[in-house]
Order: sequence, then structure tokens, then C-alpha cells
Amino acid sequence: MMSPEKEELYGASLGGEWFKSSFSAGNGDNCVELMVLDGGVAVRDSKFPGRTPQRYTRAEFAAFVACVKAGDFGSSTDN
Repeated sequence: MMSPEKEELYGASLGGEWFKSSFSAGNGDNCVELMVLDGGVAVRDSKFPGRTPQRYTRAEFAAFVACVKAGDFGSSTDN
């Protein structure tokens, strides 16, 4: 069951502007894109813009970014 906060995020309109990650290669078709929502963000893959984007609260997204910065996910060569 989704929390009321998450239900609100998934009910929010996606009428805003998508922003590409500053770490994207810049070729336009292989990027992570974000849209700021009240209370959080929507995240999508630019290769599949028609798919339903994932939505995260500000706290969830801040925790994710902190883990990325700390190297908690390793690198693609760690497989």
C-alpha cells in the first residue's frame, strides 16, 4: 500500500519541464530526465519517454543522491 505522500506524487500532473541529468552524455537519447513536482520528483529514461515515470519524495531522492555520491552502488566495472 502506498503512503498518502506517494499517492499524492502519483496523482500530480506531469505538465512541467523535463531536465536532463548533467552527467548524461549529451547525445539526447540516453539520458536520465527529471521533473520537479510538489513534494518530489518524477524520473524517466529519455529512450522511453512514453513509459510511466517513477516518482520519488524529496527525502527518497535526496537519499538516492547521497548514496550515489558516496559510491554505495559501485561502478559498472564492479560486476
